[in-house]
Amino acid sequence: MAAAVGADLHLDLAGSAGRGVRAALTRALREAVRSGRLAPGVRLPSSRSLAADLGLARNTVAEAYGELVAEGWLTARQGSGTRVAQRSAPAPRKAGERRSAPPRVTARPLHDLRCGAADVSVFPRAAWLSAARRAMAVAPHEAFGYGDGRGRPELRAALADYLARARGVRADPERIVVCAGFTQGLTLLGQVLRRRGVRAIGVESYGLWVHQGIVERSGLRPVPMALDAYGAVIGDLEGAAEAAEGVEGDGAPGEVGAALLTPAHQFPTGVPLHPDRRAAAVDWASRTGGLIVEDDYDGEFRYDRQPVGALQNLAPEHVVYCGTASKALAPGVRLAWLVLPEHLLGDVLELKRSGEWGLSALDQLTLAEFIEAGAYDRHVRAMRLRYRRRRDQLVDALAEHAPHVRVTGIAAGLHAVLELPAGTERSTVQAAAWRGLALEGLSRFRHPAAPPAAAAPAHDGLIVAYGTPPEHAFPGALEALLGVLPPADG
Repeated sequence: MAAAVGADLHLDLAGSAGRGVRAALTRALREAVRSGRLAPGVRLPSSRSLAADLGLARNTVAEAYGELVAEGWLTARQGSGTRVAQRSAPAPRKAGERRSAPPRVTARPLHDLRCGAADVSVFPRAAWLSAARRAMAVAPHEAFGYGDGRGRPELRAALADYLARARGVRADPERIVVCAGFTQGLTLLGQVLRRRGVRAIGVESYGLWVHQGIVERSGLRPVPMALDAYGAVIGDLEGAAEAAEGVEGDGAPGEVGAALLTPAHQFPTGVPLHPDRRAAAVDWASRTGGLIVEDDYDGEFRYDRQPVGALQNLAPEHVVYCGTASKALAPGVRLAWLVLPEHLLGDVLELKRSGEWGLSALDQLTLAEFIEAGAYDRHVRAMRLRYRRRRDQLVDALAEHAPHVRVTGIAAGLHAVLELPAGTERSTVQAAAWRGLALEGLSRFRHPAAPPAAAAPAHDGLIVAYGTPPEHAFPGALEALLGVLPPADG
């Protein structure tokens, strides 16, 4: 049975009758407080309301409340109602029950220069809230139903216009699928490729281990491609197809049927894919029927060169364009998008509709309005200037205090690569941790299966995510970084 005034209250009085009802109600309330189900300070329903909901006389409830107040379980004050009493002593333990150990507390770093997030402290709250209000005011009733597996049509239309204008993507709203983050999109693609008989996928020899894990959990074997000054060595896909033959598992050939690339700004080295390599990638996909998965994770942020357009524009039927709001806005928005070839759309939608792959229609409507109103463009431009200033501060500080440290990968994006003296990467990362500075070494991003010859750059290095800290914290993080860099002689 339940009672509710301001808060719902479930009390089990089954089997109670006659004069035993008050005792049963008292026991049920006492046990709810003792077990912690009713927390200290919680206001209980009035005796009139609880009596009406339980089908009891009001006096019965009032007497139960009075008894528990006398015992110290509840408090009653004029104008404040009846509440659960504050108790300093811990709840009684059952006989033989062991006291649990206190939870481990992991200290947060004083400064964080690790990759993975933009500066979330400047999320455009006011503009986002305004967009949400406008979107809710005009949202059709059907928007609050289950909806299309591709995502809200308002957002897909807004994305198609934006991606064509800002990234050169050939995007039909009907071929856009909205996902809850890039990881969900990559999971969908991995499972669909596996169902289609693909057994291996080419990956860059340096990349994000989270994505490598998604590929492997999808049943695909990641085959590393070498990196050099021109980006991924696309020719390795041909050799990888031969090397992957006979992959253990279901006895099927291990043909490399796809490639995961970050062509605009290779992660983490920062090298853009050379035009000749872009053409080679498209040629490989066209000749073999392969699929290129283009991760355009930070394509909006470029500084010293013309923007590198999307690879998808060269071969829309052989490239899946993957974009996300994580870097432009914040990871917490949890919205990303796939622009799919026609032949892949049906399989992706069938899988997406088969399980818990859905996402909030309200957030999609808000982002659509945010883009249509021009707020997305304004925010990206403002953040581009902010991040460029930080990058310049980093470069200038290194030139003054650590000129022996070479900086690369800084023409775009939210991080830089710092080349260190040989043999100093691990000790530098450890020294930073001791000083409360969270850093990641370049070797952390190297694929474990990449042969030494394929794993350029071979030098020790740091990945410095200058876009991560809040604005007020960046000077301190930069100072801490300068304090842990090894000297020129290592």
